[in-house]
Amino acid sequence: MKTIINRILILIIVLTSCNNFAQNDHFVQNGVIEFEKKSNMYALITKKIKGETDSYYQAAFESYKKTNPQFKTTKSILSFSKNKSLYKWDETNQSASNSWIADDAMANLKNVIATDLDTQTSITQKNVYDDLYLVKDSLRKIDWKITDETREIAGYECRRANAIIIDSVYVVAYYTIQIPFSGGPESFTGLPGTILGLALPHENMTWFATKVTEIPVSDKDLAPPIKGKPTDNKGLNKILLDALKDWGKWAKKTLQAYSL
Repeated sequence: MKTIINRILILIIVLTSCNNFAQNDHFVQNGVIEFEKKSNMYALITKKIKGETDSYYQAAFESYKKTNPQFKTTKSILSFSKNKSLYKWDETNQSASNSWIADDAMANLKNVIATDLDTQTSITQKNVYDDLYLVKDSLRKIDWKITDETREIAGYECRRANAIIIDSVYVVAYYTIQIPFSGGPESFTGLPGTILGLALPHENMTWFATKVTEIPVSDKDLAPPIKGKPTDNKGLNKILLDALKDWGKWAKKTLQAYSL
């Protein structure tokens, strides 16, 4: 009898604790998330010059390593409110290099992306070398596989999910249900919460949130970009294929970068 009473008391305590947690748990509906992107430039350049027999490439790489760190760091900001967001690059305090050998399309991405989850559409301003495009299309459908792995990012408990995009790009994402907006850095959406950590392991790049600030975000703050040659994903893909047809082994990686 005493054992039964003890079990009942333990159950009551557990249920009370869960109820208190649910009541005190806070969900962020709007705010600004600061991201830090790290690109392993040494790894990217090593892949770039692999197979090149001209010593000029290796000499350029050695020169780059003397004056540049292994990881290139850039910062970006995701502003969101309800089911809309605007993702853009923070132009201040960005690391830069004037070395041609470090010219990597994916490491140098500076997309501006307005996302509308209600309409499942996005407007993306893409700077493709000397041309500026305004890409309007539906959101990418990503077949996420949610795992049991968790980690803390910017003070939020996040769960891991994996996916393959653009046929062969492996993606690892960490999302939190405490921020119910189903978006994240770049054009990644479709998880039951906001992506605070993103990695493309085979592309040697990561995006991780460093700070989440809960503040009101106005419609003006979420206004989509308007400058650029209008097109959609299919149209931009055709433009890129035509432009990259003579690029040899570098064409695929460049196409992947501008399709991200």
